[in-house]
Amino acid sequence: MSSSPRAPTPNPKVTPTIPAAVTPLGWMHTARFLTTAAQLHHLPALETPEIAFVGRSNAGKSTCINTLTQQKQLAFASKKPGRTQHINLFALGKQGITDAVLADLPGYGYAAVAKMDKLRWQQVMANYLVSRENLMGIVMMCDPRHGLTELDDILLEVIRPRVEQGLKFLIILTKADKLTRAEQAKALSIARLQAGGGEVKLFSALKKQGVDDVAQLLWDWTHPKDGAPAPAQAPAEPPEDEPEALDE
Repeated sequence: MSSSPRAPTPNPKVTPTIPAAVTPLGWMHTARFLTTAAQLHHLPALETPEIAFVGRSNAGKSTCINTLTQQKQLAFASKKPGRTQHINLFALGKQGITDAVLADLPGYGYAAVAKMDKLRWQQVMANYLVSRENLMGIVMMCDPRHGLTELDDILLEVIRPRVEQGLKFLIILTKADKLTRAEQAKALSIARLQAGGGEVKLFSALKKQGVDDVAQLLWDWTHPKDGAPAPAQAPAEPPEDEPEALDE
């Protein structure tokens, strides 16, 4: 008598591999050098959303960028503040895919730089901020121990028309670890009044304060929840006159 056919052994359960979700900090860590330019017309024309980092010399801009991207030397911190007068672009996104660009603008207001060099660079920077077509957000660094200075106010006036049109704007109060909790709260209140509708975040590279919050905000700026590409704001006309000197 023949035996009945043996039932097939069921295949072991295979759990599908689910790719890890991209976190804002993980996304920031993908930052890599793209290009550098001393003049606006040397920058590549891009459609990718661009976020510019600006601020006075010694406000902690390079340290902030390096902390956000978890890279020690991505943004170069010169030993002679104000000497570097180039716009440096960094691509964000998976290798081979760029979904956003960070623009690191030189610090302004350093007294040791020749006046003519300052005026030339300030015109380049002003033209960039008002006419860069894919610019969709600006992040200003400020040392809260000094607050927004006259130089910061001048830059705010340059970008105000685009901010009123919807350009994203954030003030980062760097070196927050040097303030008490009461001083931090006071600095936040004052900066919010001066931000003209923009956002304000406390930040400390040493204590990693605000790192997650800022990374999340930049992710949200460039990755709208509806899935549509983040629109860049329409550029304004470049200023015809020389900007007021960003000098002390």
